[in-house]
Amino acid sequence: MAEPLLVVENVSRRFGGLLAVNAASLTAPAARITALIGPNGAGKTTLFAVISGFLKPSAGRVRYAGEDVTGEPPHLLARRGIARTFQIVQPFAGLTVRDNILVGAHLRHRARPAALAVAEGIGREVGLGDVLDRPAHTLTVAGRKRLELARVLATAPKLLLLDEVLAGLNPSEIRDFVPVIRAFCARGIAIVMIEHVMQAVMSLAAHVYVLAEGRVIAEGTPGQVAADPAVVEAYLGRGAAAQLRSAHGH
Repeated sequence: MAEPLLVVENVSRRFGGLLAVNAASLTAPAARITALIGPNGAGKTTLFAVISGFLKPSAGRVRYAGEDVTGEPPHLLARRGIARTFQIVQPFAGLTVRDNILVGAHLRHRARPAALAVAEGIGREVGLGDVLDRPAHTLTVAGRKRLELARVLATAPKLLLLDEVLAGLNPSEIRDFVPVIRAFCARGIAIVMIEHVMQAVMSLAAHVYVLAEGRVIAEGTPGQVAADPAVVEAYLGRGAAAQLRSAHGH
């Protein structure tokens, strides 16, 4: 059986005395959406930063497409096909939406006409076709989220790390965004998403990892993870799971 596109093996990351990620392991196959969930401060974004080369791990290794890429810088990993979004969306405010996407497209296409074609195509696919000529700073929160996604998709990634791409959106915006994510996964992209919107996780993810205090405390299908008392306790606090079970007569 082929190795998954991404294999994270016992990765730890320390910041002085703080162990932010503690021997975390996960895998992500191509053409599948894998979710990474957990309470705030669990180490999810730190783990993303290690996978994408923004931080070097204190221990463990990252394998991508069968090769050890541990500690490679972000620009080299981007050329390999690893792209990520960020929690705080920061477009180039003075540039148009088209030119923001063009920044990503130039990773693969040096010639401007080819890069423009890619940028406009991706822009339309993520729902920004009508605003390509507008300055990025005029976009709504939902528009900026779509732009962030478009910019990384323009790099033609094989592995896409989405860090709370649905955060700050209202239910109808989330409902419109979910099919966009699903469509790109269907093209063969491996997607790993950090997300707190559980409804989206349940509908999108094939497999879920739960991180708490830097450790993977559970993994499985969305249904399996949602029914795990350890997961409920990690989200609601120590002892809350027992109280919840007691209240429901279990």
